[in-house]
Amino acid sequence: MATHTAPAVTALQAQAVANLFLSDHLPDRFTADQAALNPSGDAWHVPVILAYPIIGAVGQVGEILISAAAPEVISSTPFAAMQQAAEGLYATHRDAIEAAFS
Repeated sequence: MATHTAPAVTALQAQAVANLFLSDHLPDRFTADQAALNPSGDAWHVPVILAYPIIGAVGQVGEILISAAAPEVISSTPFAAMQQAAEGLYATHRDAIEAAFS
């Protein structure tokens, strides 16, 4: 019988690591959402969302994998792909975004 131990990195810590990683590479509209532990328990899946003040999250643009054993990034959606997805979301929600800031 396999025993499951709690990950050394919590969901909140994984989200914080992801946010720091994002702030080093992308503009402030990109943020980490709630982390979910994968079934094997060795990594946190942290969705990356595009969000704006007042209107909140517009949609998911990528994902960052954070180790459950240490606070480090394992992999992420390429930055260019996240930016391209964000441009598409912005185009789709342009009217609501611009109305919130006018």
